[in-house]
Amino acid sequence: MKTITDEKIIDDILSRSVAEIIPSKEFLKKELLSGRQLRIYIGADPTGPALHLGHATNYMIMEKFRQLGHQIILLIGDFTARIGDPTDKTAARVQLNRQQVVDNTKTWIKQLSPIISFDDKENPVEIVYNHDWLSKLTFEELIDIASNFTVQGMLERDMFEKRIKENKPIYLHEFFYPLMQGYDSVHLDIDVEFCGNDQKFNALAGRTLLRRYKNKEKFVFITTLLENPVTGEKMMSKSLGTGVFLDATPNDMFGKVMAQADENIIQLFTDCTYMSLEDISKIKDELQEGKNPKIIKARLAFEIVKIYHGESAAKAAEETFDTTFSKGGVPEDIQEIKISKNETLADVLVQSGIIPSKAEWRRLVDNGAVRFEDDTKVTDPNLLPDKTLILKIGKRRFVKVIVNS
Repeated sequence: MKTITDEKIIDDILSRSVAEIIPSKEFLKKELLSGRQLRIYIGADPTGPALHLGHATNYMIMEKFRQLGHQIILLIGDFTARIGDPTDKTAARVQLNRQQVVDNTKTWIKQLSPIISFDDKENPVEIVYNHDWLSKLTFEELIDIASNFTVQGMLERDMFEKRIKENKPIYLHEFFYPLMQGYDSVHLDIDVEFCGNDQKFNALAGRTLLRRYKNKEKFVFITTLLENPVTGEKMMSKSLGTGVFLDATPNDMFGKVMAQADENIIQLFTDCTYMSLEDISKIKDELQEGKNPKIIKARLAFEIVKIYHGESAAKAAEETFDTTFSKGGVPEDIQEIKISKNETLADVLVQSGIIPSKAEWRRLVDNGAVRFEDDTKVTDPNLLPDKTLILKIGKRRFVKVIVNS
C-alpha cells in the first residue's frame, strides 16, 4: 500500500506526546519519508476490563500512522497478562487465569472504536493475541531466548532494586515477562513498537531479539505518561483502577476529568484530545494569566467526552455537571438502593458495593464526607433510615436510599 509522506503531517505526529524515540526521531522520520510501509504495533495486557485515557494516547497516535498508510497491529497480551509485568510494582502482580484474561478483552474494541477506524477495509487494523505463539514455544526455544539477557541486566530494573532493598521477593517467572514481550516483536516482524516509559525495558528487549534473530532494527516510540507534574503520581492506573476509563458513562467521564488536579490540564489537552498545539498554547497562556482553571477544565472534559460519546452527549454531561455540582442540584440518573427499616445504612451500602467496607464508611462519616440533601452532615455511622433520603458521599457521588415499607 502507498503511504503518505507529507513532511508537515509527519513532523506534527513526531512532535506531540513523544517522550523518546529509539534510536532517534530523525532516523524514524527518514523512514517515514521514504514511503516504505512500516509494521507498527502496540501491546496491552488485559489485566482489567477497561482501558483508560493513558492507553488512549498511544492508540490515537497509532491511528494517525494508520491514516498515513502504515500497517497497524493491536496486540492483546492474553499470554503475558498471565505472567504479570512487574513494571512499577513493589510486589509481584497477581497471575490471572485464561478465562479472566479473555473476559477482560471483551469490551476493548468497543472502547477503542471512537479513536481507531476498525471498519476501514483498505488498510485494516490487525488484531492479534500473543497466546497464539507464546504458548507454543518449546523449552529449548525459551532457553535460546533467555541466553540473550543477563540476570544483572534484569536486576537493574528500578522495581527489582527497590524490592531487594525492602527484602521483598522477586519471583523467577517475572524475568520471563520482558523475554515474552520481546519475542512478540520477532514473531510479528515489527518495525516500530509503541509504549509508555514504563514499558521501555521490555520494548528494548524486543530490539535485542530482533537483531539476534532477524538482523533487523526496531524503533521504540515512547509516549509521554500521564503524570501529575507536581507530585509525579500517575493520573491513570489500570491495575489500581484509578483515572478516567474509556467505558465510563458521559456523566462519569466528565466528572472524573473535572476531578483531575489543575496542574494536569495542559498535558491532558495535549495527550488526550485532538485540539491543535497552537490552541493548547493559548489555553496555557490563559491559565498563566489567571483564568479560572475550573472553566478551562470544563472545556477539557467536554472535548474528551465528545471524542468517546459524541457532541450531544458531551453537552448533556456538561449541563448535568453544572446543575449537580455548580448549583448544588442532584443528578437525574442518581443511583438507587433499597433498605429495610431494620437494616443499618452501612450494611446496605457495603452490600451494594457503594462503599468497600464498614471501616471506610465510618472513616467517611467521621471526616464529614457524607451529607444529606440539605447539606447537613451524617454523624451517626449506625444510622437506621426510617424514610427515603438522598446522600452525597464525597464530592461527586449521590445515592438515593429508598426505605421499604
